[in-house]
Amino acid sequence: MDNGYGIKETAERLGVHPHSLGKWVKQYRDPILHAKEDSDHQEILRLKKELKRVTEERDILKKAAAYFAKHQS
Repeated sequence: MDNGYGIKETAERLGVHPHSLGKWVKQYRDPILHAKEDSDHQEILRLKKELKRVTEERDILKKAAAYFAKHQS
């Protein structure tokens, strides 16, 4: 690192895992990478929300189809 200490030693002093500190240093040095990870995370959250909504809609339609199949004249 820039202060003369290595990632491992600095991580030990801070009480964090060296992998985490290394990732933070990399993100700090490359803000575009950090922005992309945030963007990807937001997209994953959006897709999970959409999947939940579509799954609920599908389940409602399945139940409605079963109900109407039983109650046909």
